[in-house]
Amino acid sequence: MSGTGTRPPAPEEAAAGAAGAAEAREWAALLPGAAGAVGEVGALLRAWRADTRATSGRWEGAQFKARADAMAHEALAARLRRVAPGVPVLSEEDPAGLRGPRPNLYWLIDPIDGTASYAHGYPGYVTQAALVAAARPVLAAVCAPEWKVRFTALRGRGAFAEGGAAGARARLAAAPHPGPGAGVLTDNTPRPTGIARAAYNRFGCSGYLESGSLALKLCRIAEGRAHLFVKDVPVRDWDVAAPGLVLEEAGGALRRLDGTLFNFTGSFEHTGLIGAADPGLCAAVAEWHRPG
Repeated sequence: MSGTGTRPPAPEEAAAGAAGAAEAREWAALLPGAAGAVGEVGALLRAWRADTRATSGRWEGAQFKARADAMAHEALAARLRRVAPGVPVLSEEDPAGLRGPRPNLYWLIDPIDGTASYAHGYPGYVTQAALVAAARPVLAAVCAPEWKVRFTALRGRGAFAEGGAAGARARLAAAPHPGPGAGVLTDNTPRPTGIARAAYNRFGCSGYLESGSLALKLCRIAEGRAHLFVKDVPVRDWDVAAPGLVLEEAGGALRRLDGTLFNFTGSFEHTGLIGAADPGLCAAVAEWHRPG
């Protein structure tokens, strides 16, 4: 007897599929704990802002480092270790832990993304964590404390925002770029400058959204408030792991400035990024910026 049905999976394929489904369930079980952890640390950060000892610090090149960075690292790492005992925590604030090969499964955190905003009284900072498995983020939790909003994502299961003025939980969907003469670009300056200004002009943007930290800008695209973010400065994996997954699960795209994917292997530092509301716009910006 002949038929046109699909071939049943081989035993090894079925086993791999079952293992993948089990992993996905394990990651999903960790999401509430991770979301709770960033929410609690976000509340701590709001409280610490009243203490000048927490907000005092110094500039290290283009990065402002405050005492609160280390405080938030300790608070977030401790909570994530309780959520998933035995899973290592890699952090911007723990350079020793960034040496050597990366584990197969680990938390990658940025205790404060946007420290200068935090220390100088601006609202545009976040605290964030991503679970990285086999060199790709699979779970993300980002808290914007001053807006009392948490952004979460689970690979293959969408991205969500909860809190804010409405206090509700809503699925995120990036808004595709509306075409020439429209669209909103986001950056952290009062008006676009440098490569942001060039991209604004080249891609026919008509609106501009001043936002704070790098992660917050990617989340603004994920929630449909902006369409494009372009940067040509050093970017680290802990900057993009969590908000990048939020953006991708909302239908957007994140690439390095040369158009390649962040691969979460080797060096933690890269040059520039493109965050866009849809993959086509992301590819167009990479092609525009490519030399020659």
